[in-house]
Amino acid sequence: MSITAERKLELIQEFATNSGDTGSPEVQVAILSERIRNLTEHMKIHKKDFHSRRGLLMMVGQRRRLLDYLKRNDLSRYESVVKKLGLRR
Repeated sequence: MSITAERKLELIQEFATNSGDTGSPEVQVAILSERIRNLTEHMKIHKKDFHSRRGLLMMVGQRRRLLDYLKRNDLSRYESVVKKLGLRR
């Protein structure tokens, strides 16, 4: 369900704005998207796991808030993140 340390480093390197950048909205959205994908696969198998479902919904809400923040402050960064991740919004 969680992502590996290697995969997390790959995401950080791909979406970071500067070197050592782990807190920018782009990086946070990328990591959340990966976790959401993994948890979605888990939920396809374990349909009655309501605790994980709640966590999934919270992650989706957090990602939505980060994307809204990015859209409000810098539209070009928002569009590039959405395009890179293949999100439908």
